[in-house]
Amino acid sequence: MLRQPTTSAGSPDQAQRAEMESEQRHVDRVHERLEVMRGHARAYEAEGHRRALFGNEGGLVERDAIVFQAAVWLRRLDAQEEGLVFGRLDFTDGGARHIGRIGVRDEEYEPLVVDWRAPAAAAFYRATPTDRMEVVRRRTIRCVGARVIRLDDDLLNPERAEELNLTVVGDGALMAALTRKRGSAMQDIVATIQKEQDLAVRSPADGATIITGGPGTGKTAVALHRAAYLLFNERKRFEAGGVLIVGPSAVFVSYIEQVLPSLGEHTAALRSLGELVDGVRATRHDSAALAALKGSLDLLPVLGRAARATPPGTPRHFRTTYHGHVVQLAAHHLDRLRQQVLNRNPHPNAARANAETALVEAAWGQLPAELRERRRTERAIFDRDLRDRTDFELFVEEWWPYRTAAEVLRSCADPRTLAQHAGHRLTPAQVEALAGSWTMADDNLAVEDIPLLDELAQLLGTPPVPENEEEDPFADSGVAEVSSWADRTADTARRERTRESYAHIIVDEAQDLSPLQWRVLGRLGRRATWTIVGDPVQSAWPDPEESAQAMTVALGDRRRHVHELRTNYRNSAEIYTYASQYAKKAAPQAALPDAVRSTGFSPEHRESVHQAVTEALAAVEGTVGVITALSAADAVAEALRPSVEQAEGRLIVVNALDAKGLEYDAAVIVNPDAIEHESPAGTRTLYVALTRATQRLYICNTAEL
Repeated sequence: MLRQPTTSAGSPDQAQRAEMESEQRHVDRVHERLEVMRGHARAYEAEGHRRALFGNEGGLVERDAIVFQAAVWLRRLDAQEEGLVFGRLDFTDGGARHIGRIGVRDEEYEPLVVDWRAPAAAAFYRATPTDRMEVVRRRTIRCVGARVIRLDDDLLNPERAEELNLTVVGDGALMAALTRKRGSAMQDIVATIQKEQDLAVRSPADGATIITGGPGTGKTAVALHRAAYLLFNERKRFEAGGVLIVGPSAVFVSYIEQVLPSLGEHTAALRSLGELVDGVRATRHDSAALAALKGSLDLLPVLGRAARATPPGTPRHFRTTYHGHVVQLAAHHLDRLRQQVLNRNPHPNAARANAETALVEAAWGQLPAELRERRRTERAIFDRDLRDRTDFELFVEEWWPYRTAAEVLRSCADPRTLAQHAGHRLTPAQVEALAGSWTMADDNLAVEDIPLLDELAQLLGTPPVPENEEEDPFADSGVAEVSSWADRTADTARRERTRESYAHIIVDEAQDLSPLQWRVLGRLGRRATWTIVGDPVQSAWPDPEESAQAMTVALGDRRRHVHELRTNYRNSAEIYTYASQYAKKAAPQAALPDAVRSTGFSPEHRESVHQAVTEALAAVEGTVGVITALSAADAVAEALRPSVEQAEGRLIVVNALDAKGLEYDAAVIVNPDAIEHESPAGTRTLYVALTRATQRLYICNTAEL
């Protein structure tokens, strides 16, 4: 892309100052207008509260609706204080257009800032010297708060720029952003989105958009910006139906959760793979072999038998009396009744009413024939009499209890019980491994257990909800004396229950999902459109083809929009050249991305982790990630705890699986051989670990920890 120092009179420094002063005046005007908009929102909120004074139900409903909308409006305005205006386009006709995080208009309703998601802003991301889209100069404006601190220009039409007397300053926004230090949270890339990324962001909302690309190509950032774009362009559809963003780990979700608010969106739900079942939050991972077993479709028949099995501790004999006659049902009779009921309704929790009816019918059949044939009304009398008895009601509750998925999973912690359910589908060693992992099922679930709980919940079915017994979601929230539903929403947004389905689902690091995890998402996305982000070369699932097939089943026959990102913006060429040898080892035919910058610092080997950490913290201003094998993460974290505390947030210890999607200014890879040999997909996992660093990479082969 052609750049020129200046095309106007005066020194470069004078030209830079003049341009910054000009942009500062515009930014000041925008922020003044933003304050006016805040005043309007506060007035709207006050009007909402006044509606409650009407003293009727309609006034309260209007109050809640108005206050909620005002709260959303204020939240969006407040989130845009940092970097509200970040771009400018100058066109061949002499006109100019500023680009920002939200749209802002002046008193005459003329645009001061165009929202980056609007069609009018597309040229900021898509214009090139070969396809100018009428753009002469593209300017990136970097602000701290409301203060302009830097300008970077791209000149697309030098001849027209000279005719318009445009000044061109700066070194380029993208390269400046690439060298900026990293913090503990992901930053948005709204000011530096490139053309191939923008095409993926603005992909059609229908069907499934599939975004592939190697490490550092911006897949995650593109997916999050796409969520903001969809909510902006079809807010009614996606806000009402819900947008779910699924990440590989709780560490990853914490890393990305500030991006959408910075883009003006607060309504998307973020979940890690360990948080897809309400009331459960799993963060630990099973060993590779156990994870592969729990994620396999082969486990489905075993779960089915466990869900339909007779619960432990249930009565094995039924006895009652009627008109002096003793009615008894032995264990084999009860088992036969259970099987008959489940043949008609295979979901035990939903079948209790059927079971109760079957029990009454079986008991009636035990009475003498002369009693049963005495009167036509005798059957109805018997039915009513038996159902009204407290002991009968208690028997039904004990014989056919409502069960939770966790209870069923806990029952499988008994190897004998699990072996009965498994039959010949599991080896004795597999039975022992699975049962052992569920001994503490409630307190120590693994991420790989979450899809098993969801499968069991589907197999068990939902118990009927008693009439007039609706649960108050705020009963235990600690939120007291709130004035409206809007107030409650603001305080409980992170505790919103997982919906039964969503309007759009975004899946990051999709290549790692097991077939059973895809089944969970397939149920949540029955009526959804999708954005799938991943890279097969980075897959941690032992059989990438199996995972890809499970994704195909989840997406169904939806139309596909495929985008491939080919440029690695994160890693220096030195780091990526080193890391790519493992990618070629794992997938020799794979097309790898191109790293676009060089730092002059090649990866370095150290014998001491402490030495590597000390050097890394001194070499970079931002974060340092220490990445280990799964089995070594706790020991390394404990050994480095004093260094972590002293670094005050700059030093993070993470296992190689949880490092997915993260990035650091420097990375220290502890015992890469251990990472590579820890699982069948270890070479790909090591490749991912080696590509987390933006500036410096240290390799430690050591036994010191």
